[in-house]
Amino acid sequence: MAERYSSFTPGGTGWLLQRITAAFLVVVLAFHFFQLHFVNHAADVTFAGTQARMENVGYFLTMVLFLITATFHGVNGVYNALVNQGLSGTPKKVVFGVLTIASVALVAQGTYVALVMAGMI
Repeated sequence: MAERYSSFTPGGTGWLLQRITAAFLVVVLAFHFFQLHFVNHAADVTFAGTQARMENVGYFLTMVLFLITATFHGVNGVYNALVNQGLSGTPKKVVFGVLTIASVALVAQGTYVALVMAGMI
């Protein structure tokens, strides 16, 4: 039988955060789909409606947390998948740096858009 390998240390912080973010994403994704496909049908979603939803502090915070959590969960998963495939040494450091910069840029841009949509900028 093949030996099981994971870059996550069982019970470690990365392992725990991956599970917590997954649980959070399941709940928030369900909320997101409910809001944008059942309460507001896709054909009825407008720029003005999005601005109105983003002006609600609870909705705004939920969407920003959704962005941050999804970014962390996705990038952490990709990074650990690459490590599991044997990425090591200098390429591992380069990939970590590139993914970190891309993550920060994505969260910064997404937060900026959310702030603009909420009328805070």
